[in-house]
Amino acid sequence: MTNILISGAGIAGTALAYWLRRHGFAPTVVERATGVRDGGYKVDIRGSALDVAKRMGLLDDIRALRTDVRTGSVVDGAGRQVASMDGDSFGGRVHQDAELHRGDLARLLHQATDGVEHLFGDWIAAIDGTRVTFASGLVRHFDLIVGADGLHSATRALAFGPEERFVHDMGYNVSVFSVPNHLGLDREELTYVGPGRTALVYSTRQDTGMKAMFLWKSADKATGRDAQQRALAVAYRGSGWEVPRLLEAMAGAPDFYYDSMSQVHMDRWHTGPVALIGDAAHCASPASGQGTSLALVGAYVLAGELKQAGGDHTIAFPAYEARMRPFAETNQALGTANIKRMVLSSRSQVRMSMLLLRLAGLLPGKDRIMAKVVEPIHRAATAIDLPAW
Repeated sequence: MTNILISGAGIAGTALAYWLRRHGFAPTVVERATGVRDGGYKVDIRGSALDVAKRMGLLDDIRALRTDVRTGSVVDGAGRQVASMDGDSFGGRVHQDAELHRGDLARLLHQATDGVEHLFGDWIAAIDGTRVTFASGLVRHFDLIVGADGLHSATRALAFGPEERFVHDMGYNVSVFSVPNHLGLDREELTYVGPGRTALVYSTRQDTGMKAMFLWKSADKATGRDAQQRALAVAYRGSGWEVPRLLEAMAGAPDFYYDSMSQVHMDRWHTGPVALIGDAAHCASPASGQGTSLALVGAYVLAGELKQAGGDHTIAFPAYEARMRPFAETNQALGTANIKRMVLSSRSQVRMSMLLLRLAGLLPGKDRIMAKVVEPIHRAATAIDLPAW
């Protein structure tokens, strides 16, 4: 039995643990957090990832936990509605794509791995071949090690080199945090677009509050919560709509998140007995809307290739990368294209976009227009053939 250490109990790591155990391997998951991470932003499961969820027997559970966002609207600085459409169209979802909270999906996956060894509150401090030293001082040997620990992967840094070699800043920042639902939203999403900065809020079926999200163009990278909140306030100074009130709420937010919009580009995702999956290997950025789907598909593919190779990583790791890399790169290209539509660079672009949105809502055949907008997302989400392992 091949003993495989997985660093990270997020979507990619937990899904990998499920498939490895199902294929007869012995996975161990180490996670820095003290338990399954709750909350988080809403995420989409699209295209090929739906097939993976179905093969895991989780598709019905996922559908039962959908956010049920009914409408999405764009508003101007005065709060006037510019355009509105149903929630799935607004989020680019087609063909039964599902949206749910990341924390809900994490719990579902964790429940599916009942019996898998989990080491919560610990992390990998050193890797020497297949000998792993944990931060707690524990030392163990594993046959293989998989880094599923996200954009800022510590496993990648230990096995491949410093983050600066692989993490590429796209020139934008993102911040997300919970705020009181002073707008009284009921399963709605509202987006305000200004030059170089976008702000949105949404409420879901499961949450009586709201989440606020900010995306803005910036080369400045603040560190530390206080500096990050100051940077966010400066970036949105003078913004209209509800932005000032949303920013007032960030100081007390228990879940304040701030990071650069970045992608991970690597020549190889494996070295010796170590491999990477999910954002650690090929982060496409939140702008792609495909991070969760890439994580689920990557876990399925890596576990399947290890099964096909009888646990021989010298065969399985290159086969996994050859199958996954075109899919990952297609979705990275989608993220690069999407961010330019999500954050408009000038006032003239904002004015033109608002005008086009108003006209689109009045023209006949708007469903055909939306289908053309959504088609690249669906094409990227299905850009891989999944074997039946």
